[in-house]
Amino acid sequence: MKYTRAPEEARMGESGTKGEIKNIIVEALNLEGMTADSIGDDDLLFDEGLGLDSVDALELVVSLEKAYGVKIESDDATRESFKSVETLAALVDQLRDSSQT
Repeated sequence: MKYTRAPEEARMGESGTKGEIKNIIVEALNLEGMTADSIGDDDLLFDEGLGLDSVDALELVVSLEKAYGVKIESDDATRESFKSVETLAALVDQLRDSSQT
């Protein structure tokens, strides 16, 4: 499952990326009883938020790399980058933009 967007869609904002990431979170992490629609863009993914842990973070990195064809280095996988869907979408878009140049 690889997600791509036309260049004009990429410039329009991150709403597509955010929705895709929400689906990846629910599917890749097998979050029972949760749907992509139930995850807010700014909801915290770890701790008091969705309650994800370090194993979930690793699975999420692998899933994002496969889905978007990017490489998430340890320098990119910061707690701040993985704070919410909003911050993950920004990271993915940044990595995709830099891989195209």
